Amino acid sequence: MAKKTAKKAAPKKAAKKAAPKKAAKKAAPKKAAKKAAPKKAAKKVAPKKAAKKATKAKTKRTPNAAFMKPMNISATLAAVVGSKPLPRTEVVKSLWAYIKKHKLQDPKERRNINADANLLKVFGGKKTVSMFEMTKLVSKHLTS
Repeated sequence: MAKKTAKKAAPKKAAKKAAPKKAAKKAAPKKAAKKAAPKKAAKKVAPKKAAKKATKAKTKRTPNAAFMKPMNISATLAAVVGSKPLPRTEVVKSLWAYIKKHKLQDPKERRNINADANLLKVFGGKKTVSMFEMTKLVSKHLTS
């Protein structure tokens, strides 16, 4: 511990000395070489800390069990997605596949979905629904 504090104290002293010597340009080049060495040492320490943080970020997150639980699908939604129980995430994926296959996404306002006959029933009679509202409307057709 004592060694680390000694290393940290040296750059602080060098920083204090740097301000008055800027006026004297002749002495500055010799001192600049000495100041560069502590900065290099500090730079070597920083990448090690960054490497430790990078290894922590690489660990995979486990998905929440609530999202992976298969949900029962209503008859109206089954016409679009299929009748077998699927997790909520898979229902949304297959719904997007249906939307893209039938080109139901509004070309001008990409956030909106134009409902066809099957989706009109799922969306409760709305012809145009935003993608954020879509998940809310679909959740009404899912039961656990």
